[in-house]
Amino acid sequence: MNRLLKSLCALSFLPLIAGTVSAQEDQFQTVMTPAFTPITWERLVNADEEPHNWLMYSGTLDSQRYSLLDEINTDNVDQLEFKWSYQIPVIDRAETVPLVVDGIMFITEAPSNVVAVDAATGRQYWRYDHPLPDDLRICCGRNNRGVAILGETLFMSTLDAHLVAIDARTGNLLWDVEVAKHDSGYSKTAAPLIVKDLVVTGIAGGEFGIRGFIDAYHADTGELAWRRYTIPGPGEFGNDTWSDDSWKTGGSATWITGSYDPDLNLIYWGTGNPGPDWNGDVRLGDNLYSDSALALNGDTGEIEWYFQFTPHDVHDWDAIQVPILTDINWEGRNRRVMMWANRNAFFYTIDAATGEFLIGKPFATQTWAQGLDPLSGAPIRVPGMEPTYEGIMVSPPITGGTNWYSPGYSQQTGLFYVTSFDGEQIFFKRDEDYEEGERYTGGGGRYDQPMDAFHSSIRAIDPVTAEIQWEFPIMPRSSAGITTTAGGIVFTGSADGYFFALDAASGEELWNISLGRRVHAAPITYEVEGRQHVTIASGNVVYTFALRD
Repeated sequence: MNRLLKSLCALSFLPLIAGTVSAQEDQFQTVMTPAFTPITWERLVNADEEPHNWLMYSGTLDSQRYSLLDEINTDNVDQLEFKWSYQIPVIDRAETVPLVVDGIMFITEAPSNVVAVDAATGRQYWRYDHPLPDDLRICCGRNNRGVAILGETLFMSTLDAHLVAIDARTGNLLWDVEVAKHDSGYSKTAAPLIVKDLVVTGIAGGEFGIRGFIDAYHADTGELAWRRYTIPGPGEFGNDTWSDDSWKTGGSATWITGSYDPDLNLIYWGTGNPGPDWNGDVRLGDNLYSDSALALNGDTGEIEWYFQFTPHDVHDWDAIQVPILTDINWEGRNRRVMMWANRNAFFYTIDAATGEFLIGKPFATQTWAQGLDPLSGAPIRVPGMEPTYEGIMVSPPITGGTNWYSPGYSQQTGLFYVTSFDGEQIFFKRDEDYEEGERYTGGGGRYDQPMDAFHSSIRAIDPVTAEIQWEFPIMPRSSAGITTTAGGIVFTGSADGYFFALDAASGEELWNISLGRRVHAAPITYEVEGRQHVTIASGNVVYTFALRD
C-alpha cells in the first residue's frame, strides 16, 4: 500500500473515532430489539435474495461471502467514510463476524458473549454474558467468531464447550447444552450452521488429545439429533489407519463453520490435524478422517464422501478452512464444485457431489510435496521432511499457506480469493505422554527469521485452472477474512490495522483506512435505511462505513 496515503487516512480518521461516544452512551441499558420477521429455513436457503441482510457466518450456505449489493463499487469506494463503532468491553482480539437481520446487528464478543445493536447507529439493545469456569483449557485465544439464527433464536458456541440458545428479541437464555467436558480440553469458538431445523456445530481442542466430532442439535429443544466422530472407532471404516489406541486421543477437531448444499443435501465440514501434532510415531497410518473435507448427509450425519488433503499430517496443517461451493464450466459441462485453499499450501477444486479430485496446485510456497497425484489428488511427498528431534526446515510453516480466516469468491469474476503466506519454519518433535486435559502436541516449531522476511498477499485463483491470476502484497502476515460484492470489490484487512478495498478483477487497491489494531475477522456488508454499509472488527472494536452523505 501507499504509506503516504495510509498516513493521511489515519490522520483523517482520528476525529471521527472521537465522535462515536454518543452511539454507545446507553450501551448498558437493556431493551428489546425492534420486531423482525422470523428467519425461516426458506429464507436461509435463499439468503442471496435478501442482500440487505447478512444471515449467517459466511453470508450464504455456499459460503461464497459474495454480496449482490453494488451501491459501493469500484467507482466510488474511495468515498467511504466512518459511520459508527461498537467498543467491545472485554479487551481481547475480536474475530467476530456479525449477523444483520432487518436492521439489527448481532455481535459476538470474547470470550463467549453476544450483543444486539442497531445496525444504523451501533446503539445497543441488549447483551448476553455467558458465565465461564475458571479452569478453561484453551489453545489459541479467548475467541468467539459468531452466531447462527433460526426463527427468533440465536445459537452460540461457548469456550466451555456448551451450545446455547438465546432469544434474539430480548437476549434471554432459552436453553444451554453441554456438548463436551471442558476440563478434558474440549472448547468451542465457531459460529454454528443451521441446516433445516438442526443446529450443526463443531468442536475445538485438538491440542489436548480430544476425539473430534460434528454435532447436530434440534433447534427448538437442544436435544442431540446426531453426532459424527471424525476419528473412526473400532469396527468402523478407517479405524485401522490409527495404530494401537491412538484413535482415542487423535484430535481431528472441527473448529470452523462449514457449508451446505440444499440440492445435494450435503453438509461440508473441514477437520483438524491429528494429535499429537508433530510426533506421528505414536499414531502410524493415514489417520482418517483428520485433515479432510467431509461431506455429510444433512439428515443423518452419515459420511457420504471424504477427501483427505494431508494423510498422516505431522506439520499441524488443519483442513479447517471454510469450503466454498459454486458451479463452474468443467470440460464443457456444468459442474458443482467445492473450492479449497488448504493450510498445506495447495489449492483444490473438487466435485461437490462425489468428492472427485478435479485439479490442484500450490498457491503458496511449499517444500514438502513434489505435487499432487493427477487422479486421486493425494500428495506426492518429498522424502525426509518430517519433524525431527533436532529440527528440520519446511514450507509452509505451522500457520500454513493460509489458515482459518475466510476466503471469498466472486460471481462476477469467477475467481477465488485467499489470504496467503509464503514462509518456512523449523519443525521438531519430542516424546510426550497423554494426560487428560493437558496439551498433547509432541513438538513444535520456530522461525529462524523475523515474520517480515516472508511474503504475504491476497491471491486470486481461477478454480478451473488452479492458476493465480493476480496478487496484492500485504505485510506483515494477515489473518483477516475476505468478502466480495457485486460492486466489483474485494474487502479485507491487515495485521497492521488497515481495512482496504481491492478491484476484484485486477487486484488494484482502491481505498484504505487505518483502524489502528490488527484485523483478525472477516468483513460483512448489508443495507439499512436504504444505504449499503460495510462492517469489520479491528482489535476489540467493530467499525462500520458507508458512502459519504
